[in-house]
Amino acid sequence: MTSLPDDRTARARIRDVALALFAERGPDAVTVRDIAAVAKVSPALVVRHYGSKDGLRTAVDDHVVQVLEILLAQATEPPVGDALDLAALPTLADMVARSLPAGSPIPAYLGRLLLTHGPVGSALFRKLYAVARDALEGMAGAGSADRGEDPAVRAAFLLANDLAVLILRTHLHDVLGVDPLSVAGTRRWGAEVLSIYHNGLGGDLHRH
Repeated sequence: MTSLPDDRTARARIRDVALALFAERGPDAVTVRDIAAVAKVSPALVVRHYGSKDGLRTAVDDHVVQVLEILLAQATEPPVGDALDLAALPTLADMVARSLPAGSPIPAYLGRLLLTHGPVGSALFRKLYAVARDALEGMAGAGSADRGEDPAVRAAFLLANDLAVLILRTHLHDVLGVDPLSVAGTRRWGAEVLSIYHNGLGGDLHRH
């Protein structure tokens, strides 16, 4: 049984392989030869396209940031309706779950970007935070969310919760028995998160 041909350009294929390997092992543990072997090209071709592994890593960073910017642009659209609806809060985790293939390495690579404290990760986090602030402000203006007493902290809190799902995805899958970014996982995770947002941790206690 022959495999279907890969119609992506060699340059894009090399970048995508590098993204997957970097997400799995970390960039420092991956060599140009490793990338070339998986991409089924010569190491010389990798160098010809990207100059060096550092150049390839920059291309991977730029690609991931571009994908996230597209997803985040969707998150700035306020929900339809006038009533407060925390279920309509746009979250990065939801956008990733809906828009990226199930096996996408981008969530894992995002975690590495944000945890290494490099300039790309720092700039990306500031951009994510700015979008979170804008999204909260837009929803508050539409009457579908409350800014809270400290909007800066509220936006950071929502963003931190969201990023935790992406960064800790594998560990959450292990303890919960479901991928939090799968359809079943987002439904299960979202139900509990929304219950906490609506009622607080003592919500059930107040009903007795």
